[in-house]
Formats: sequence, structure tokens, C-alpha cells
Amino acid sequence: MFGSARGSVRDVVFVDGVRTPFGKAKGVYAETRADDLIVRVIRELLRRNPSLPPERIDEVAVAATTQIGDQGLTIGRIAGVLAGLPESVPGYAVDRMCAGAVTAVTTTASSIAVGAYDVAVAGGVEHMGRHPMGEGADLNPRFVAERLVDPSALVMGSTAENVHDRFPAITRERADAYALASQEKVAKAYANGQIQPDLVPMAARHADSGWELVTADEPPRPTTTLDGLAGLRTPFRPHGRVTAGNSAGINDGATGCLLAAAEVAAELGLPARMTLVGYGFAGVAPQVMGIGPIPSTEKALARTGLTIDDIGLFELNEAFAVQVLAFLDHFGIADDDPRVNQYGGAIALGHPLASSGVRLMTQLARQFAEHPEVRYGMTAMCVGLGMGATTIWENPHHSAATTATS
Repeated sequence: MFGSARGSVRDVVFVDGVRTPFGKAKGVYAETRADDLIVRVIRELLRRNPSLPPERIDEVAVAATTQIGDQGLTIGRIAGVLAGLPESVPGYAVDRMCAGAVTAVTTTASSIAVGAYDVAVAGGVEHMGRHPMGEGADLNPRFVAERLVDPSALVMGSTAENVHDRFPAITRERADAYALASQEKVAKAYANGQIQPDLVPMAARHADSGWELVTADEPPRPTTTLDGLAGLRTPFRPHGRVTAGNSAGINDGATGCLLAAAEVAAELGLPARMTLVGYGFAGVAPQVMGIGPIPSTEKALARTGLTIDDIGLFELNEAFAVQVLAFLDHFGIADDDPRVNQYGGAIALGHPLASSGVRLMTQLARQFAEHPEVRYGMTAMCVGLGMGATTIWENPHHSAATTATS
């Protein structure tokens, strides 16, 4: 029987989250293994939370979109063993493309809620420089032959152009302005020391120059200007609107977090940085996958009894500027709403696919601490092949929160 009584559900808290600095594909991590990235994250979670006995961890769930090579072979178990966790701690791999780490969190959190686990590690890793999305995949020809999906659904940049087609009010100029704001917000957050506390320094080897210690994200371009963005080519369509400047890059990196039942966190003296309220996943037409966060958010709100007006902070993954702008327009939120992506987003920081969901959560947790007046926050992202993922969290620093911080 799970829990103290059949049918009981426990509160689940986000204890801590960390990530490696993100790198450009073929960049700083070009000669670093993917599994070493996630191992470093797990070890840092343990170092930062010394009151957690490693044997109390019940599961390690690690996501990777391209489960091959050094990010294959049941990466959750491999990473747990390499990180020095007891052999008794199991692990598994997750794949929901961009929402892999989100799925690792929601799946393990659900198991904690029903009492199957007390503590879990959840996260994701992606080495896109070594393993391009879809490497080794053998797509069933029926997808195209039977017109199950539009051929453009298999090219993420083309799906973003399709979203532009659907919402002509989202012009390239507007997308570029949003992209510039993302770069500026990241630069400001770095200047304020808001991003660095959750970065774990990562040693990276280079055959020609030796080792270096990576302590900051590689992708941001703080000197970005609107004129520079306007001059970029549109690789997915002649005279299109999607460019390298208003999209996330191709990146390498790993993220991880600790989740626990609220009473177990209190027992072990672990902090409760956020409490999970609910989540939603939804499917949409694959050729407009960027609109996925709209129905997933509507589902999450409906099932938690909340409205969009209850959400005081948003962490939206910026796979493409048009995708975020479509979400904002749908819910009546201004492009420059201060509740949205306060530290900037993936257009500047990068988007190592399966790992990005926990970056959003980690940043939201830090913003909760800065804004005790906010009770609820949200992370949301679009997902390849036509899906959306949304999680809703409660701020334990808020006076009405159901789970107090320790």
C-alpha cells in the first residue's frame, strides 16, 4: 500500500536544481562526453545538499532526445553509477524530445506523490554537437507516404515558419525585437549574479589546448542589435522570418534537480524551493508544433483550478521567438510583460533539447525566492512532433503557500 493510507497523495517539492553552463555545438564541450556532463550535475546536487544520504535516493531519471552513444544505454542508470550513487539506486532514460527533462520531473514527482518514491533525481542531457537530433533514427515511411504529417513537421525551423503563417501579426520585426530583449535580459541577469548560482563549473578537455574550466554559458551574444538581427538570412524559407538570431541554437548541456515528498524534505532538512501544483501535456498538428504550449497550459490550468491571471511568473522555453509570441498573444500577455522570462531565455542561453525543462524550473525557483509576493509560477515549452508541456508550481515563500520553506 502506497502512502500512509490507500489513495493518499503527498505534496512534492523541488529541492534544488543545477546545470552545467550550456555550450555551442562543436564548441566548448566538443571533446567532452555527454554522460560526464550529467554525472557532474548529479554530484553537484549531492554536494549542495549534504543532509541527503545518497541511499535515500529512490530513482534517477535522465532524459536525452538522441539516445545513442555516450547519452544512450539507459543513461539514468549509467549516470547514477558513474556519479557514485549506491548500486541500490536504480535509473532509467526518458525521451519526449524537448520536454524530456520535464517528463522526467513529472513522472518521478507522480511516483513520489503516491508514495512509491521518497526522493528522486530528474534531469536531462543533450550533446547536439556529437549527436544531432534524430541521429540513427529510422522514420517509418508511412509518415510521408500516407501523409500522416506534413513533411515540414520534421524540420523544426520550418514548423516555426508555419506558425508565422498562421499568425501574420507576428512579424519578423516583432520576433527580432523579442530576441533582442532575451539577449539583454540574460546580460542583465549575469550582471546581477542571478544565473551563476545554479551553474556547476565543468572541466572540458581540448586535444590541442588542454583543459579549461567552463563557468559561464557560451551561446549568449550580448552585443546583439536589431540591425544585426535584421541582416540575418532565413535558412528555412526564402524571404522567411525565422533566423539564427530569433531562434535557440544547437547546444550541449545537462541539467538536474532533486525532488522529494514534502515531509521527507522536512525530515532530512532539505529546502523546499517550489511545490508542484500540477502539469499538462498536449498534442497539436506536428507542422505547427510551436503552438503546443497553448493547449498544454489550458489543460494544466483547468486541472488545477487556476486561471492564467493566477500565474505571477512565467518561464517559457524560447525554441523560436514566434512560438513564445503565439503563446503570449493567445493568453493576452504583452511581449514585454515583466512576469515573463525575467532572466532571458533559450534564444540567448541555448536549448540543449531534453535538458532545457529543468533549466526553466531552476530559474523559476530562484525567481520565487526573489518574489515572495508571487504565489504561482509556470514553465512551458513546445515539443517536437507536435506537443506542448506545462508545469505549475507554488511558491513556498508566499504567505498563503501550502508548503513552507525549511
